[in-house]
Amino acid sequence: MGLAQSGVGRVGGHVDRASHVKRVAVFGNAGGGKSTLAKRLADLTRLPLYPLDLIQYTAGGGEVPHEEYLKAHADLLRREEWIIDGFGSVASAWERFSKADTLVYIDLPLITHHWWVTKRLIKGLFVTPEGWPDNSPIWSSTLNSYKVLWQCHRGLTPRYRRLVADVAASKQVHHLKSPGEIAAFLDAIEREYARA
Repeated sequence: MGLAQSGVGRVGGHVDRASHVKRVAVFGNAGGGKSTLAKRLADLTRLPLYPLDLIQYTAGGGEVPHEEYLKAHADLLRREEWIIDGFGSVASAWERFSKADTLVYIDLPLITHHWWVTKRLIKGLFVTPEGWPDNSPIWSSTLNSYKVLWQCHRGLTPRYRRLVADVAASKQVHHLKSPGEIAAFLDAIEREYARA
């Protein structure tokens, strides 16, 4: 079976493509659990994981020059298999969505994103958040996440929702709208890969 047939949060696509799931884009607003979901998905499917924050930022939180990021991102997209989690930039995100055969969109209520950013701050005081470079500046990154939440909600969320609706006939699309749907999605994947 595989990732494409989990059915949870599934918008459309062809279920017979399960054996062809090789390129997965995990995306959504800040603090939605993208990195945690992507890591678990990589563990279950054995697809290589590439968190964009580790490509876009250096240890300590410094930003990689944009051209260097774009080159690294383009190199990833040429690979046969990947799970890429994160945003990067508008242009690179839409290029990634185009190349992916599977889209996993985390679209939680805005208040949940706020709460999870706050939880990440608290946990981040003790351990580096999943998918973040070592020694990332947790306070300034968290303040930036709060700003990004609103910007994404107003600008990108409507575009993401149109995207998943528009490509549902040609790609595997999982539009996860609650923590329960995220858990059910991962449980379904775990059961399916346990049988394989």
